[in-house]
Amino acid sequence: MPQDSCNIIAAIIVFGCLEPGEKHLPHANEALLGSSASPHDALHAGQSAPLFSLPDADMQTVDLAHFRGKMNVVLYFYPRDGTPGCTLLATDFSDHEEEFARHDCVVLGVSPDDCLRHADFRDQNGVSIRLLADPEWDVCRKYGAVQEKQSNGEKKSCVVRATFIIDKRGKVRHVLYGVNPKGHAAEVLGLVKSLR
Repeated sequence: MPQDSCNIIAAIIVFGCLEPGEKHLPHANEALLGSSASPHDALHAGQSAPLFSLPDADMQTVDLAHFRGKMNVVLYFYPRDGTPGCTLLATDFSDHEEEFARHDCVVLGVSPDDCLRHADFRDQNGVSIRLLADPEWDVCRKYGAVQEKQSNGEKKSCVVRATFIIDKRGKVRHVLYGVNPKGHAAEVLGLVKSLR
């Protein structure tokens, strides 16, 4: 079972939607990064957030570097549009979008889904945040959001839930794995508000 005119603060949320029968993992923080519960390639507090460029649901390129020195960023990764947990997170972040904006913060979601699927998911669920397509999982891997799971005796790769909060200098300050979607947007908003 898979085990968190302005400068950039990126809160990077990487989350995998659990399959039926899986249990939600307890809340995790930086301490979890040193345990066997974190992905092999996990980012750690103090590291620089990897830069990237990805297309959004409208096929417009979004470059993380564009926000540096201008906006705070909440960036979350998820494995698939339309699952209950992923839908809850996307709609919850959308519901809090104005509050994030008051703290000069933009919210971005990333999954392996393509731009057209993102557009359908956004339109069907009233999602207002930008959803980015990472079909080759390149950015998911950069953030250590890909883990191997054992299923029916076979290993398969999947995206796991995790949150990275990055400060104005682009440094990772908080890392959370095993994110529970319920109430997570409010939790992340609180962390964004507390960064100085």
